[in-house]
Amino acid sequence: MKKILFLLFVSIIFLSTINSKVYAKNYKIGDIIEDIFIINNKFKINLPKGKWILAEKNAYDYYITNKVLTLLRIENNKVKEAISISEWKTAGVHEDIVNNALLEILFKNKYDGCYEKPEYIVLELYKKGSSHNCFWVGHHDLIKHIYNPDNPELRTANTQLKMWLKQNNVSLPKVALYSEHSYFSRLKLGKWFYVVYIVDPKILNAPDNKFIEENMSEYHKHNIDNYPEHKKIMEKWISISAQRHIDFENSIGVLNRHKLSLIKLSPSSKIISKNSSNDIVNQIKKLNELYKAGIITIDEFEKAKKKLLN
Repeated sequence: MKKILFLLFVSIIFLSTINSKVYAKNYKIGDIIEDIFIINNKFKINLPKGKWILAEKNAYDYYITNKVLTLLRIENNKVKEAISISEWKTAGVHEDIVNNALLEILFKNKYDGCYEKPEYIVLELYKKGSSHNCFWVGHHDLIKHIYNPDNPELRTANTQLKMWLKQNNVSLPKVALYSEHSYFSRLKLGKWFYVVYIVDPKILNAPDNKFIEENMSEYHKHNIDNYPEHKKIMEKWISISAQRHIDFENSIGVLNRHKLSLIKLSPSSKIISKNSSNDIVNQIKKLNELYKAGIITIDEFEKAKKKLLN
């Protein structure tokens, strides 16, 4: 999707050349990062535990500025987790055309995007005008997704990453769970933020998969009820991913009215599930702490409190 969007912007704005360069500030390919990854002073990613290596780092700086960075966590020469991060700066650049291009790619792209699809097990969306906030979760036949995607425009994408994997003899899991997190608003200086998390289900103690193809997979929305152990793993992944989207929103300063209501999916939802008279006060206190920490909005706090008191 990232490459398609960039190519569409380029064609619409009539760019004849691209100044492609390595984004060199702070990090370089092969760097090991732990705990937190700082894209800039207003965009940071809290990393899951472990040592992460920067395997892809590019920037496009010609009218539209774009950074693309990919981090991998590797065990025994196999990718266990991956995070792809993009930040686009489009302020002042043919804004109406760029807005329409972005909406076309995200909401009308037949291959992938921010709309309901059978392989998406969760989709949460805010959309108004050119602004959007989107979160979706699904599964991949990862090797096909990277090396032979359905969308022909993406078959030459991630060249640097694929080269790094080959040079370092690092393999990918056949089946992967993913979450995608996307936010854009002209009210946030015309920046588009896009983050993808990918995980080998084995790190969540998942059972083996008999099926690799996406439509046949045990994790597919239409199949998952037949595989209760895989369903538990997907529910765990959804919970982790929802909390990450909340963190993503807070990290980049998503406007409150653009935030998604994900408390029902996040780990904090467990706080309001034990609705006994003995711990209502403690649960309200915990909800208040979540609100003060910015994890839930005031509307979510009031709704959860009302549910407890009723």
